Amino acid sequence: MTQRTVLAVLFDGVQSLDVTGPMEVFAGASRAPGVAYDLRTASLDGGPVRTSSGLTLVPDGSLAEAPVPHTLLVPGGHGTRDSRPELTAWLRARAGQAERLVSVCTGALLLAEAGLLDGHRVTTHWNYCAQLARDHPAVHVDPDPIFVRDGRLATSAGVTAGIDLALALVEEDHGRDLALTIARHLVVFLRRPGNQAQFSAQLSAQTAQREPLREVQHWITQHPDADLAVDTLAARARLSPRHFARAFREETGMTPGRYVDRVRLEHARRLLEDTSDPVERIARASGYGTPEAMRRAFVKALAAAPAEYRRRFRTPMSTAT
Repeated sequence: MTQRTVLAVLFDGVQSLDVTGPMEVFAGASRAPGVAYDLRTASLDGGPVRTSSGLTLVPDGSLAEAPVPHTLLVPGGHGTRDSRPELTAWLRARAGQAERLVSVCTGALLLAEAGLLDGHRVTTHWNYCAQLARDHPAVHVDPDPIFVRDGRLATSAGVTAGIDLALALVEEDHGRDLALTIARHLVVFLRRPGNQAQFSAQLSAQTAQREPLREVQHWITQHPDADLAVDTLAARARLSPRHFARAFREETGMTPGRYVDRVRLEHARRLLEDTSDPVERIARASGYGTPEAMRRAFVKALAAAPAEYRRRFRTPMSTAT
């Protein structure tokens, strides 16, 4: 039986869920026959740390005495906003020895400060993506996915995305059935692929300030199968197409076409996950018209055709119907 050591780095101001969420996933996996994750935590001096919520975590020991891990987990939290030269120096010297390097949320900021993300595609909490890209131009920051794999490096967005990433790592190590068992035990769905957006279409876009534009946003989400061309939407808002397109982008942060694309994709995903409706019916209900048009949209956005997406991320309840 192969034992994989998972070492979580602790520091004052760490987000407790960034640590405990992934560790609960690995701990759950270790209860299965033939599976062994050796879970360790360590701080610089081996002393207790105070989390951002005020909880105190007591590590197993110091980073200097910690074993070389298979998976090195670097969590985020308010503590990543402070300069931590000793911690980043340790990461720079020791992180390369781990077979997998994983960050949760703003733990990516510590890895970037240590120079470990240069040349890699990464993500972090949506609120810090711009900062990460600005402060570290050699890092390729993708603000959309909930987690990103780039070789031995894995980075994730905020808090619960760390659980999604840990489930993906368990699936990589021991197969989908075990990962699904853990997900059910933790009452989470094993159905969020890494390239799923951090936010739904409604949350990705800002809410428009003007009532006509807000009404159009709501109408789009309620009628993904309708004619959602700019001219049609502009008429609903009682604006010229040019004025509507400019105002929509200014107030929501994305073009009308981009918003429609996200709404339709989200609607189709939800139907694939939660119903047994045939793909042709889902394509029409989601505004794609044909299964082929829907397939192209899925491959472009999620790197998976609708049938493959359904196979991997359909809920157990919908499978049984």
